[in-house]
Amino acid sequence: MAKVTMLNMAGETVGDIELKDEIFGIEINEFAVHEVIKNHLANRRQGTQSAKTRGEVRGGGRKPFRQKGTGRGRQGSLTSPSHIGGGVVFAPKPRDYRYSVPKKVRRLALKSAFTSKVNENEIIVLDSLSFEAPKTKDMIKVLKNINAAEKALIVMAEKDENVVRSASNIPKVKTALVTTLNTYDILNATSFIVTADAVKKIEEVYS
Repeated sequence: MAKVTMLNMAGETVGDIELKDEIFGIEINEFAVHEVIKNHLANRRQGTQSAKTRGEVRGGGRKPFRQKGTGRGRQGSLTSPSHIGGGVVFAPKPRDYRYSVPKKVRRLALKSAFTSKVNENEIIVLDSLSFEAPKTKDMIKVLKNINAAEKALIVMAEKDENVVRSASNIPKVKTALVTTLNTYDILNATSFIVTADAVKKIEEVYS
């Protein structure tokens, strides 16, 4: 089992926490991570891009100039893709980019992401995280105390509105629940900040 130092909100060491090897110490599967991140980015796409083909561009019924005798290449319509304002060849149309990845692959990718954060010393475990009222400056102070990087993901066991609202105005800082974690957000953050309760829940949910 990997041992990680546990800090309080003031950045002081309050003990160690052991992380289960089957969650935080597996052999990283790069294929699973790549597949899941590719899937995540594809599912985020709006798929609303659209352009007109030559058949959909308005006008173009009249032949622009006569067939022979002008010295120019023959043209039959102004909607041809070779004209400015003409249609687009193989024009993109609205489509759905969503597809699914097997649950086992998603789980494997998540465990690989957890392991990666432990291996790279980018995981910060807090004994607790709570505020009396939502204040951005309080969250900034905590992040500074624990030497968190600019891009941080804060993971909680249960939703705490004060924590969520305190972090919402800080650029590049995200909050998430154990049940809503995804591989992309974990790997995209330079600091993976997780409470002790969230660690226990991760080990329960993903074991």
